[in-house]
Amino acid sequence: MPIALQPLSVFEAAARQGSFRQAADELGLTPSAVSHAVTKLENSLGTRLFDRSLRQIKLSADGEALYRHVAAGFVEIRRGLEEVSARRARFLRLHAAPSFAALWLTPRLPAFLESHPGMDIRITASTDYSRFAADEVDADIVNGPPLPGPVKAIPLGEEEVTVLCTPQMAASITCAADVMALPLINGDRNRVTWARWAELAGVPAPKAYAMRFDRSFMVIATAANGLGVALESTRLAQRELAEGRLVTPLPGCTIRETLHSLVYPLIHADRPIIRAFETWLLAELAST
Repeated sequence: MPIALQPLSVFEAAARQGSFRQAADELGLTPSAVSHAVTKLENSLGTRLFDRSLRQIKLSADGEALYRHVAAGFVEIRRGLEEVSARRARFLRLHAAPSFAALWLTPRLPAFLESHPGMDIRITASTDYSRFAADEVDADIVNGPPLPGPVKAIPLGEEEVTVLCTPQMAASITCAADVMALPLINGDRNRVTWARWAELAGVPAPKAYAMRFDRSFMVIATAANGLGVALESTRLAQRELAEGRLVTPLPGCTIRETLHSLVYPLIHADRPIIRAFETWLLAELAST
């Protein structure tokens, strides 16, 4: 016989408390609603679960038998809810723009996990924005303006986008015209384009490119291998710049722009792991 969970939860609270009134206070109901739910359950089972008097209630023999099983069941349900709640409190599902994830974020994740023991993080990466509709991720680091909706968007600061190349190639560059004479590597999804940089530098926009890629990490890797000149964020190329594999031959021709944002639904704003990750991320960006 199928029995709804709600009457059983009311019965369990009334039996545990030994009072319809106290069960009502616990469940946020009225005593009459508790009495009605218990009566409905009794009618469904065809038996009396409580012996009632004017001042107290007492489980009947059938009520005691049912309570033993129901109480054990609700203990397991509470344990399950607590386990899921605790796991969710320390588990962050993050989506991120691929190049930001590969070049900047993942090398720094050990520091986050070390400073937040017990927390777990899972990262997925693509150029698609998370819409959070299916609750598939908790937060997203996007490249571009966030989609409208009930979300909080935290800009991750300005990035410097400039010409990058190997030291050997940089030796032949003294002005913007020299750059345009070299093999140009284009990032097809980049928001700061070669045409925009050329306008800033006062040279004609390029008509063709030696190579094209749809991910910044491929653009940067190709430039570091000496195959051409890239126009990329120094934040994303931080490792190659620090190692001397790439240099900025024309630091005066730089475009500063906020490219990435941390985005998450407003309903997640008070989750401790979201707050912890946001605080860590902004502090890490400020220190680099």
